[in-house]
Amino acid sequence: MILILAFSFVLHHYWTNRAVDPGPGRVAPHEPVQLELRSRPEFEFKGYQMTALAQFDVEARVLSARRYRHDASAELSPIDLALGWGPMSDGAVLDAIDISQGGRFYHWSTRAPPIPLTEIGLYSANMHMIPASPEVAEALDGVRRGHVVHLSGELVQAENRNGFRWRSSLTRHDAGGGACELVFVRRIEVFDPNARS
Repeated sequence: MILILAFSFVLHHYWTNRAVDPGPGRVAPHEPVQLELRSRPEFEFKGYQMTALAQFDVEARVLSARRYRHDASAELSPIDLALGWGPMSDGAVLDAIDISQGGRFYHWSTRAPPIPLTEIGLYSANMHMIPASPEVAEALDGVRRGHVVHLSGELVQAENRNGFRWRSSLTRHDAGGGACELVFVRRIEVFDPNARS
C-alpha cells in the first residue's frame, strides 16, 4: 500500500512539473488588461472578507508553476503561477533565463540577458491564484510550465478574523514583497499547444 502511494506521488509530481512546448515566437503577445473598480465590492469566500480592487484579464505563458499545500494561505491560494507575456513569452528569450519559485516569490537570473533586464520584470510577474470554483481549481492544478493560459477575474484584497491581510499589487512596475498579484480567478482557459496554429 505504501509503495502504491509513493508511486502515485512520484507520478503526480512528474506530471505536474513536466513542461510543454507552446511553439516558437511570442505566444502571448498582449499585456494584461486591468480596470480598477471605484466601488470595490466586497464578498465572503472561504472565511475571508474579499475586496475586489480591479477587473483583471491576462493571456500569458506559464514560466513556472508552484503548488502550496501547507503554508498559512494554501487553502485560499493553492498555486502560484509565474507568467510571461510579450518578449517574456518567447522561447528564444526564455532559453537564456533561469526561472524558479519558492516562498511565494518568483526568481530569475541570466548570465547573458537576451532582452534589457528591466523588460524581464515588466513583462512577467508572480501571481497568487485563488480559484473561484472547484472547476477552476481543477484546471489550475493541471497547469504546467509552457502552457499558455487565459485567466480572468479580479485582483483582490483578502482579510480574515485573525488579522491576516493579503493585498494584490495593482501595477506591473513593482518588485519584491507585496509586488505579486492576488487573482480571484473566475474563468480559465488552458491552450493545447498541439492545437495552436
